[in-house]
Amino acid sequence: MTAQLDGLVAIVTGGASGIGAAIARALADEGAQVAVLDRDPSGAEERFAAFAADVSSRAEVDAAVAAVAERFGRIDIVVNNAGIGAQGDIAANDDDEWARVLSINVTGIARVTSAALPWLRQSPAAAVCNTSSIAATAGLPQRALYSASKGAVLSMTRAMAADHLREGIRVNAVNPGTADTPWIGRLLDSAPDPAAERAALEARQPHGRLVSPEEVAGAVLYLVSPQSGSTTGTYIEVDGGMAALRLRPAGS
Repeated sequence: MTAQLDGLVAIVTGGASGIGAAIARALADEGAQVAVLDRDPSGAEERFAAFAADVSSRAEVDAAVAAVAERFGRIDIVVNNAGIGAQGDIAANDDDEWARVLSINVTGIARVTSAALPWLRQSPAAAVCNTSSIAATAGLPQRALYSASKGAVLSMTRAMAADHLREGIRVNAVNPGTADTPWIGRLLDSAPDPAAERAALEARQPHGRLVSPEEVAGAVLYLVSPQSGSTTGTYIEVDGGMAALRLRPAGS
């Protein structure tokens, strides 16, 4: 049986760890040749082509994407997963931090996709998937800067889809809830009571646990695969029902 991504080449940014690594594995398991772009690609699996690139640098992105194209001769899929977190209310971060987070989480997507665009235009199965967040659609406390960046990702996803639909390029996003990633692990480690903080994050999601990276990867795989050929300009929520469900307390 032919794997659904056989013959296709995929770029996954931030693909050396966490959700990005799970996405890279899912795409490779379905036959894609995967190129990981990461600030530190040393953690990428050996079966992936790994390129060092900071998505906040136009020069590094352009060089890495050109290297992918030179190695494989094509680019069919771009998964813009690289991103960083930010904590605090609207007054908690200075202008430099706002600029840094937006450059990585938002403009980074534009840098990578624009560099890959000439190749995507040549692909018979071009697809882009951007990693947004539940923070784009729900007001979360102490996440003002992060939420602003992920809301921008969602709006940009729709604009990109409109711009490139007639070029044969589909653009969608995935909105994870709180996922069991290294960043969340660091937040828990720095909390006064890590166990209590973890329990609070799990309880916030209606299914009562953190989202796994593999669950997010499954949604991304669908969005970039030929199975979703009529799906563009939208997003899939992988959040245990957090965005849409309003359950009564257990036992009530």
